[in-house]
Amino acid sequence: MCNLYSITKGQAAIREFTRAAEDRTGNLPSMPAVFPDTAAPIVREVNGVRELTLARWGMPSPKMALEGKKTDPGVTNIRNTKSPHWRRWLGPEHRCLVPLTSFSEYDTIDGKKVPVWFAANDERPMMVFAGIWTTWTSVRKIKEGEVTVDAYGFLTTDPNKEVKAIHPKAMPVILTTPEEMDTWLRADWKEASELQRPLPDGALQIVAKGDRKDGGD
Repeated sequence: MCNLYSITKGQAAIREFTRAAEDRTGNLPSMPAVFPDTAAPIVREVNGVRELTLARWGMPSPKMALEGKKTDPGVTNIRNTKSPHWRRWLGPEHRCLVPLTSFSEYDTIDGKKVPVWFAANDERPMMVFAGIWTTWTSVRKIKEGEVTVDAYGFLTTDPNKEVKAIHPKAMPVILTTPEEMDTWLRADWKEASELQRPLPDGALQIVAKGDRKDGGD
């Protein structure tokens, strides 16, 4: 599971890449380490306008996963899109783009979990995860109490060759072209679901190892 990624390009670069017409993020800092439940940028369409905004990473968990628990920190990665729990959020009105410059999967080296960072290349050009979002009321943390937040997660799929060598179970669904982003945000599910596939072999490379953040330095 991808539970750590980075977005180190400025918000102007995010707006340009995703063609977001409105920016509701304020002064968005570089984020070399985005962990679950962090507020991070997403791009969604509202009334036909593509906007850049902030949401918290972690979609509502299925009820059976919450039995006996007092909090729901959320589900970061979504694989089974046939599940009734997820189907309600697969329409265009709940889809979003999640900007990233690199993402991490953990390798086990000498018995220790070590972050391995993947990007398109050493320059870490912009990409986006194929995300979904919703507004949800829940207790994400005991100390915080009940809150209503915009929450997001993103789809996963089979890994390509590069990711499989480190994490053989899955990789995030990543979009890299304007056409793919348009399809994800606007198409019906039959067409959009075809994007739930791995990047081609050779489309990613390992750009860093060891650190729990990736600033691209």
